[in-house]
Amino acid sequence: MGLALALARENAASAEGGPFGAVVVHEGKVVGEGRNRVTATNDPTAHAEIVAIREAARKLNRFDLKGCAVYTSCEPCPMCLAAAYWARVDRVVYAATQHEAAAAGFDDAFLYDELAKHQSERQLKLIQLKTDHEDPFAVWLANPNRIPY
Repeated sequence: MGLALALARENAASAEGGPFGAVVVHEGKVVGEGRNRVTATNDPTAHAEIVAIREAARKLNRFDLKGCAVYTSCEPCPMCLAAAYWARVDRVVYAATQHEAAAAGFDDAFLYDELAKHQSERQLKLIQLKTDHEDPFAVWLANPNRIPY
């Protein structure tokens, strides 16, 4: 946790992104670290947890991070929490709460509220458009070389 907080403090003092840091630990060793890079890279998905998970997956050469833990300076936003689930990490340990982040101007409450709503009530409209093109899922299921994840 100390390293995640140090990364967050360093980033908070720079113009590289927000005050967030994260590390991924596997078997007692840091295999991924990240700090918020949203403004530095103009990438809205470059949150500290995402950056750390991407680095850990590259270093471990696998997309499944079972056996790993994410230590992060703040309670993950919905995107980062979903990434932790997709990566199948064992646990996420965080320091500050989402309420403390909101007091500093990083309020995720809107996202949590939106996700709790029925799709038809959300501000972001999701529109299904069916086509006559070959179904990608049928192609996937027919591919004998697919790698399930």
